[in-house]
Amino acid sequence: MTGRLGVVAAWLDAVDRADAPAAMALCAPDVEVVGPRGGVRGREVLASWLARAGFTARPLRWFCGAGGQVVVEQDATWTDPATGTERGRAVVAARFLVTDGLVVRFQRHDDGLPAALAAAGLGESDEVTARSA
Repeated sequence: MTGRLGVVAAWLDAVDRADAPAAMALCAPDVEVVGPRGGVRGREVLASWLARAGFTARPLRWFCGAGGQVVVEQDATWTDPATGTERGRAVVAARFLVTDGLVVRFQRHDDGLPAALAAAGLGESDEVTARSA
């Protein structure tokens, strides 16, 4: 994968491996991270989130549009980092804003793909199958 999708794919891979330095390197210094409990700014929040979240996800569908918007529908799993016990599983969507080769905004949409696409100004026609945006 290249371009914006390549950046997002590398970020998702780093998150799956709980590799905070690699994920942080793919983010702008003041990256905005938005989740169900609100939003925060700064790369340093990723390390603590990765340590406690136990989050992994398998990408299902990819969408890419103008202005650096990327949306990925994912089959997500949360596990207890200490025990490896699964705590939950859901299909979610993640919305990314990529600028100059860095993630400047990441938002998880637990309410699913339609909400993430609407927030990004994307639609079904923006689905990417050849992942080269």
